[in-house]
Amino acid sequence: MNRLPMLTSLLLAAALLGGCATVAPTATGAAAAAAPAQAATPDPWENWNRKVFAFNEGLDAAVLKPLAETYRDVVPSLVRTGIGNVFGNLGDVWSAANHLLQGKVQTGLEMGMRVLTNTVFGLGGVLDPASEMQLERRSEDFGQTLGTWGLASGPYLVLPLIGPSTVRDTAGFVVDRRASYTRLVDTDAAAYAMSGLELISVRTSLLGVTALIDQVALDRYGFVRDGYLSRRRNAQFDGAPPLEAFDDFAAEPAAAPAVAPANRPPAKPPNPAK
Repeated sequence: MNRLPMLTSLLLAAALLGGCATVAPTATGAAAAAAPAQAATPDPWENWNRKVFAFNEGLDAAVLKPLAETYRDVVPSLVRTGIGNVFGNLGDVWSAANHLLQGKVQTGLEMGMRVLTNTVFGLGGVLDPASEMQLERRSEDFGQTLGTWGLASGPYLVLPLIGPSTVRDTAGFVVDRRASYTRLVDTDAAAYAMSGLELISVRTSLLGVTALIDQVALDRYGFVRDGYLSRRRNAQFDGAPPLEAFDDFAAEPAAAPAVAPANRPPAKPPNPAK
């Protein structure tokens, strides 16, 4: 579940870890002409987004953060790690599917091997022997798949209870939820319990990060937004986004050709006899 309410903190962590600057994807033709305007206004709904962001932050301070701190203090570290590994292994199944949907056959098969290894030899995913075997986790979601298929990200959007997103990522989130492992359980109560436990598990792992963000971010909303957009762009291009194009050295308009004065007599042709 990549789109948990505390995604706010996840994306702040990405910003701290040096995500690339937010720039619009390279384009050609009409799309290229429109790109500068889109890049200059990634957040046209900022007024609405800030209100939703404040609501989510209040919910986190009142509910999620206290629960995460209690979970950290009560549950042993070894147990917390095992729970996190199980949820990560379940998420890897959908990541493998998205790799294949994007045409990344090799990494899709590697992610499938990772799931198989951790399921069989890791006690259902409680342990993570795949990482020791150099089978790296490469998480992908349907929002990234839509981007690979050519769908633009659209404006930045903060969703109630869910957190930072874009128009494209919101559409992808709907599909991600339909493909979630919670669909495998028999009752809604079990699905809510699993989702809640994963939420607390992830929020607990980010307690240190959010504490640091509180110290360094002058505008928490802007910091979260820039971190999210940077992280998503970096993920879209598998860690190697194209460089941003600058217009500082754009070619100047060509000078108009000189026009001969109207009163100048026409030049005489050369005399062949001379």
